[in-house]
Amino acid sequence: MKLGKRWLPAHILVWTYAVLLIVPLYYFLASAFKSNEEIFAHPFALPKSFGFGNFRTAYDSADLGTAVVNSALVTGLALALTLLLALPAAFALARSTGRLASAMEKVFSLGFLVPTFAALFPTFLLAAATGLFHTRLFMVFFLPATAMPLSVVILVQFMRTIPREMEEAARMDGASTYTVLRHIYIPMCLPGIATVLLLNFLTFWNEYLYSLVIIGPDPEQRTVQVALPTLKAITGTDYGVLTAGTVLTLIPVWVVYTVLQKRMQQALINGAVKA
Repeated sequence: MKLGKRWLPAHILVWTYAVLLIVPLYYFLASAFKSNEEIFAHPFALPKSFGFGNFRTAYDSADLGTAVVNSALVTGLALALTLLLALPAAFALARSTGRLASAMEKVFSLGFLVPTFAALFPTFLLAAATGLFHTRLFMVFFLPATAMPLSVVILVQFMRTIPREMEEAARMDGASTYTVLRHIYIPMCLPGIATVLLLNFLTFWNEYLYSLVIIGPDPEQRTVQVALPTLKAITGTDYGVLTAGTVLTLIPVWVVYTVLQKRMQQALINGAVKA
């Protein structure tokens, strides 16, 4: 009983936080099935019907099918390129002990200090100079560059927890550096890789500013974040349709999070135990 009373404030805080999350989520999902009149007249009431008219209107008006495919293509290729670059870099830094390796790790950490908007103009000039302006390909190359600092820092910390004896045993059996990375480090760093994938997926999928400037509003190439604002009309916005469109673009995020959440939770638990 004494222990239960001690935990009472914590339970109150947890349930308060849960309510603060659930109420806006309920309002958001309920609005996707309502008209403007229903939203403003009865914002927290259940929808009169659960028809999918708003979803069909949003899908057709903003051409969300093509936009989702574009976002999935850009995000998927950018994630693959990020891992292809970050894994070898993290492996090299994790197993190096010299001053140069320490300096390189600090250089990666400095990437956190660069504001996103600060690189917009140089990025625009680079896209124009390479002839990749208004193309999705440039975003595939650009997004991994923005993700490298976080990805390398996370993966380095995971790789440093792997005992050197495992690598030495593999070396004695004739394993190459690539074999050691592929068969020892990558399998043992799966929670860290899942964390990197999830965090970067959320960043890449929700990226708006650079997608708008570099890819542009072309319906054949634009991503979901650029397509959604087209649901806003000059004469007035149908918030039910806008909310329904937003729900459609969040479905892939929910699917990816559901798949990777266990690995990410394992990574957080392992980090807490080691700490």
